[in-house]
Amino acid sequence: MNIYLPVLKKLVVIFFIITAFTHLLPAQNKDSLYIAQHFTKNEYLIPMRDGVKLFTVVYSPRDTSVNYPILLSRTPYSVGPYGRDNYKSELGPSKLFENEGYIFVYQDVRGRFMSEGTFVEMRPYIENKKNNKDVDESSDTYDTIDWLIKHVSHNNNKVGIYGISYPGFYSAMAAINAHPALKAVSPQAPIADWFIDDDFHRHGTFWLPHAFWFYTVFGIPRPIPIDHWNSPVFETSNPDGYDFFLKMGSFKNTTEKYFKHQIPFWDTLMAHPNYDAFWQARNTLPHFKNIKPAVMTVGGWFDAEDLYGALNTFKSIEKNNPGINNTLVMGPWFHGGWERSNGDLLGDIHFGSNTSKFYQDSIELPFFNYYLKDKGTSIFPKAYVFETGANTWRSFNAWPPKNVQIEGLYFQKDNGLSFSAPTEKGKYYDQYTSDPNHPVPYTNHITEHMIRRYMDEDQRFASKRNDVLVYETQPLNEDITIAGPIEANLYVSTSGTDADWVVKLIDVFPDTAQNYSPNPCEVKMGGYQMLVRGDIIRGKYRNSYSNPEPFIPNKITKIRFKLQDIFHSFKKGHRIMVQVQSSWFPLADRNPQRFENIYFANDSDFQKATQRVFHSIEYPTNLKVMILKN
Repeated sequence: MNIYLPVLKKLVVIFFIITAFTHLLPAQNKDSLYIAQHFTKNEYLIPMRDGVKLFTVVYSPRDTSVNYPILLSRTPYSVGPYGRDNYKSELGPSKLFENEGYIFVYQDVRGRFMSEGTFVEMRPYIENKKNNKDVDESSDTYDTIDWLIKHVSHNNNKVGIYGISYPGFYSAMAAINAHPALKAVSPQAPIADWFIDDDFHRHGTFWLPHAFWFYTVFGIPRPIPIDHWNSPVFETSNPDGYDFFLKMGSFKNTTEKYFKHQIPFWDTLMAHPNYDAFWQARNTLPHFKNIKPAVMTVGGWFDAEDLYGALNTFKSIEKNNPGINNTLVMGPWFHGGWERSNGDLLGDIHFGSNTSKFYQDSIELPFFNYYLKDKGTSIFPKAYVFETGANTWRSFNAWPPKNVQIEGLYFQKDNGLSFSAPTEKGKYYDQYTSDPNHPVPYTNHITEHMIRRYMDEDQRFASKRNDVLVYETQPLNEDITIAGPIEANLYVSTSGTDADWVVKLIDVFPDTAQNYSPNPCEVKMGGYQMLVRGDIIRGKYRNSYSNPEPFIPNKITKIRFKLQDIFHSFKKGHRIMVQVQSSWFPLADRNPQRFENIYFANDSDFQKATQRVFHSIEYPTNLKVMILKN
């Protein structure tokens, strides 16, 4: 039976899940026939220390003349197709691995699809396990590896683990107190902290279309093992997400109108609006200690979902485990783009080469081959990173690089932006009216879901609005390369008691910029405003994510927060632009601009507010950036 069919019939609703989160079950085709000819497939229920059995599929090479390492992938997204006669169409992180000599293992995590037990979203790590009933993803991986080493014939006692997004989280957790046979770990776009800046939140704002459409399918309870995806609890015929979510009204209507308490985790989410113990327990970063395997964390500069997780998983492992083999790889990719695309472009922006092929050929395969097969070299830099703007790969012995200088990009009068601090005294400011009933869109495209291309999209549609402030440098006299995180330091006021603040760093192409070739969509690059990095903070969390505070209306207040790292070259003749606004819809849920629990706000609570951004000697609004010194 082809169990893809029920899912494919719902493709309009769950396309986002297919492309951004999952490896859904492949249809039988010539590729799966190749796998069947060269691999033997077996299915097992592997017992964990608490007695729960996890459904596991093992693809072993038919050539049994040598022993092979094991490559493991643990997933909540199904290991199908199920049945010993139904084969995947591709094995491993890329097709390159199929002829390299590996045993490929896929496992449904507990409580998902054909595995026993109860599924827990981002199951918290248990620091000190007391007995056999204390299980987490680290212990489940340990028990799985222990069983595989002992029961799968012709293995060489070496194991690697990898995965993208949620499977990246499982890979990262496997590295903690790892089984001695686990030699290589590659968390790819791993989830790290769901409240701060991964997936469903950005500094306290809620990533509305991303979470909403994901949980219409993923959040449906599974009381007993199943071998197929459930149908969505809600579908819409409206292709315009901006219109759909605006008509939806206040956040609480997601439950009252659509989910109707059929998605338990959605109700749990609404019960935890602040960074409380529930979210803190799901923060992986404090636990990356006692790491023994080699680690290669992979991410994309334009990952709309788990950019934070990739960068900070690497940084946490590096900080807490000095001396281990720990590498960061960052390319010009969307979420999982290193596996799911050529990585040569995103939207209108071209990167000059097949960056995914370079990664697969020259980084990923050599990493696993060396640590699992003693093949090749152990020389891996601390960071393999792609420099956007210049469109070239670079390697460094630290990330961020050590040869950087921190400088401020200061807001100036007359919409100026400069590396010099303002010289005017007083309360110079620019202002706009933020209307949550007419929010600033995050994209210029009609789309139901969160689209990946918004991460480097042309921002001219936003800069023309009167509720978006624009600050811009003069044309650059030389190339300026920024490498590392960005810190926003805003001096602002609001006439309300809460407000969101969006900061976007933009590369403005000169009017004479040449169009890309080929150019089938006839995109004009002259004056293009390429988004390089954007982020948002819910103002009430400016001092604490756990203890929100209201604004005092019209009082000048400092807000400081981090935007995620970039590695981008602003070329000579280009301009650097910063845009500031107070909505980013429907990417981020709307703020009623009054201090309250937004998850339970009423439609009548949403109000206009006057927002001011100050720039003077006393109130030097700026972005702190790291300038690479070559």
